[in-house]
Amino acid sequence: MNGGRKSEGAWWQAPAPAKLNLFLKVTGRRADGYHTLQTLFTFLDFGDTLDCEVLDSGRIERAEMIPGVPEVQDLTLKAARLLQEQAGVRLGARLRLHKRIPIGGGLGGGSSDAATTLLVLNQLWGIHWARARLARLGLELGADVPVFIGGESALAEGVGEALAPVPVPERWYVIGVPGVSVSTQAVFSSPDLTRNSLPVKIRDFSGRKIGNDLEPVVRRMHPEVARLLDWMGEFGVARMSGSGGCCFLDFLTCHEANQVLKRFPPEYRGFVARGRQGHPLCTTG
Repeated sequence: MNGGRKSEGAWWQAPAPAKLNLFLKVTGRRADGYHTLQTLFTFLDFGDTLDCEVLDSGRIERAEMIPGVPEVQDLTLKAARLLQEQAGVRLGARLRLHKRIPIGGGLGGGSSDAATTLLVLNQLWGIHWARARLARLGLELGADVPVFIGGESALAEGVGEALAPVPVPERWYVIGVPGVSVSTQAVFSSPDLTRNSLPVKIRDFSGRKIGNDLEPVVRRMHPEVARLLDWMGEFGVARMSGSGGCCFLDFLTCHEANQVLKRFPPEYRGFVARGRQGHPLCTTG
């Protein structure tokens, strides 16, 4: 993705990796209604793929429909239009997204897609903003967008904008997909949600598994997620990522993860992925 402005007619392809929340604490609620969090992000070598073509016309459009993602909710289009407006760019883009990350699964698909759009168009349109500036813009699209732009496994606090890079061992994960789309807004609106957890000291995470404050709410809202967590719990400490409903177990080897995947009941989907500390589009600097 190096270089300056690109001309119309060439398609550029870029990855949009999934993420896991290795733990998630809800530490408070602000006067504006937003919740303050503490969570540890890591990336996966699994995700969506974005194709992008620069348009001289200035139009922002998508090349084809995305099942389950109406155009008005497409964060790639929102990201492209926001960057175009804020950077004063006259060029446009045609976007084609290949979805693999489950929608409403807590793996950050929409946020990752938006971040990749910003990172790619920042180069193709010849803007060359620093990643920190892109991250501030990305926060307008969603609380998880900045971590994808930052490009490193990180401890996030505040509403997700305060990021501190944290090394995370690159373990293997088996991810279970319960087949339900969980509404993040509904989870955070629940009166049953714990909103006063004490922050975790990062040294504590290395010695024990820390949970996800959203899990009890999602369990009650979606029994399918509860059943999946209980089944996966027979093979280790099963945790839910983000606001759910995807759940995961971690292992030292790919073989161990695949052995569990082979035993998945037919009503659930699953896949194995390796954790990665860095976003494939982000390099040092």
